[in-house]
Amino acid sequence: MPFSVPPPLPPADPAPAPMREIPVPRHGLLRGALLIVWAAASFGACYVARMLDVVVGGWHVGYWMAAQGILIVFMLVVVVYAVAANRAERRDTTPDAVPRA
Repeated sequence: MPFSVPPPLPPADPAPAPMREIPVPRHGLLRGALLIVWAAASFGACYVARMLDVVVGGWHVGYWMAAQGILIVFMLVVVVYAVAANRAERRDTTPDAVPRA
């Protein structure tokens, strides 16, 4: 079976479309605050867990707090940031003008 020559590629676009300017996020303070909450929850749980000597189901309460509570805090941080970023993006973008007929 003979090999066939592939078809030629289409010509390259001589002038690519200009890139949109990416807006600078205005919620840097929120990002910093959420990082502080995440760090305090992550590292603070290690120190607070040592004080909880109550045993439930064969495990210390501190283990359950660190294993489950910190995941919940992290998920809340992600949800709060996602909602704030969506609101900021919606506020900053303007719909393209559609010509009326």
